[in-house]
Amino acid sequence: MAPPLLHLQDIHLAIGGQALLAGAELAVHEGDSIALVGRNGSGKSTLLKIAAAIVEPDGGDRFFQPGTTLRYLPQEPDLTAFDTVLDYVEEGLAPGDAHYRAQYLLEELGLTGKENPSDISGGEARRAAIARVLAPEPDILLLDEPTNHLDLPAIEWLESELKLIRSAKVIISHDRRFLENLTRNVVWIDRGTARRSNRGFANFEAWRDEVFEQEQIEEQKLKQKILAEEDWIRYGVTARRKRNVRRLGELGALREKKQHMAQNRPQGDVKMSATEGENSGKSVIKARNISKSFDGRTIVKDFSMEILRGDRIGIVGPNGAGKSTLINLLTDGLVPDSGSVKLGTNLQMVTLDQKRESLNPDWTLKEALTTHDGDMVQVGDSSRHVVGYMKDFLFRPEQARSPISVLSGGERGRLMLARALAKPSNFLVLDEPTNDLDLETLDLLQEVIDDYSGTVLLVSHDRDFLDRLCTTTLYAEGDGRWTEYAGGYTDMIAQRGSGVTARKAAKKEKASKAQSTSTEETSAPRQQKGLTFKDKHLLETLPAKMDDIQGKIDRLRARLEDPDLFSKDPETFNKAAKALEAQEELLAKAEEKWLELEILQEELGES
Repeated sequence: MAPPLLHLQDIHLAIGGQALLAGAELAVHEGDSIALVGRNGSGKSTLLKIAAAIVEPDGGDRFFQPGTTLRYLPQEPDLTAFDTVLDYVEEGLAPGDAHYRAQYLLEELGLTGKENPSDISGGEARRAAIARVLAPEPDILLLDEPTNHLDLPAIEWLESELKLIRSAKVIISHDRRFLENLTRNVVWIDRGTARRSNRGFANFEAWRDEVFEQEQIEEQKLKQKILAEEDWIRYGVTARRKRNVRRLGELGALREKKQHMAQNRPQGDVKMSATEGENSGKSVIKARNISKSFDGRTIVKDFSMEILRGDRIGIVGPNGAGKSTLINLLTDGLVPDSGSVKLGTNLQMVTLDQKRESLNPDWTLKEALTTHDGDMVQVGDSSRHVVGYMKDFLFRPEQARSPISVLSGGERGRLMLARALAKPSNFLVLDEPTNDLDLETLDLLQEVIDDYSGTVLLVSHDRDFLDRLCTTTLYAEGDGRWTEYAGGYTDMIAQRGSGVTARKAAKKEKASKAQSTSTEETSAPRQQKGLTFKDKHLLETLPAKMDDIQGKIDRLRARLEDPDLFSKDPETFNKAAKALEAQEELLAKAEEKWLELEILQEELGES
């Protein structure tokens, strides 16, 4: 195997006297696609910063192949030194990079490039930062939570773009579907060290559990060996004094090993459960022909739905579609312009807001959980000591007096869950509950909701989370229309034929602008000024896309060549035949577009 482009060896780093990384390793080869996983606080982001030469470790080696290009996507990009967003993106380009890609990527991500960095939102800053790292097409991409603040259209666009780009990738993300679709290898940061698996992220949990199980077996064997040695020391032949002294030393070494293993056991699991109240009535919400508009824009139009006890409703759509507005209308937080909403009887509703707005940053952790009253937390009908309840959500006892302002995003997420799940409820309203949660906490939250006998109303951009939990999906079709689909996100795609697309209003604005430009040009003879940013991008990426489609066609043809397939499994044969027809059509369209652009490029003399 060729030497790695980037290699971190035996990396050590302590923060505040506590070891964060203790011998961690990361090797990135050409073409690698690595999921970097681990619990919040395990050191993933720190290791990525060491790889990007932003943080200097206390010990270890960093090898970087000469001539290799690298770009790093931080969780919180800083654009303050730039006049426009385009300036920020172009500053990341090196001599010889294609400058058109900066503008192309910004437009694909819903930005013009003219925005003032001081006026943009966190989501827009994240989109600009993604454009900045993708534009140069570097040899190595280090991406820290690239899907944060992105809606589903942007997430799925980013997936397709990263599949086309040839850069080696190291990705930190809590989005399970994103990691499954993009990565082939897993590096797991656990208790300061890094383990690597080439079995893919889909097999990560099984591999992790195997590691923990093997550690438990080894610890049990060690305990048995210590017991045997202690028994020999007590009852062995005392005349063999020298041998006794040697074995006594070995026993001491075994005890030290056992103590080390005990200190380095896996961090405890989150112990999460929802406090359930009394049953609600059978009908939870009845909405009849409700409509709502703001500033002349229709958010909800003539919408009707009945939600029954036990339903799990997922609400999906692009940013700005009105998902939170629909939740507020359904839960009586907003009055509709027309129509009616009737809430069922005996409802005990608990809400988790996506912005963590109900958390006062000046509160301590203890105050947030006890509502400023003593040391006890009211969990349903019983009381628990605040420190014990904190431990269930992976908080350390010494954090009880820490202000909320110093907590990480993941810790704030766990705190919100701790507060919400302590209250008796039969109706959970969860607006982006997965933000900043690590994979283990996400798994447990899924189990909690799965076991919950009440009703759940859920907004999320996490496709895997929606698929696992939702019995119904509400989709924002645009122009205030909302459609109900049975099942989760993947089921919705099967019924609609497509996933979430960008908000139509944004598309109309672009179309109107293009039409205006076209009208201005009709007054003078039409003249082709050159290839557009998108055309240039397609010229670069279509060959790789065509190769990918051709590979799928070859595999489908090989499957259909099996003479026994139709007789053994006609359903599989028919599916494969339809898939082959669709892929051949895609290939024909791609080849036609590429040829058209090649001819145009030659005519313009831009080749």
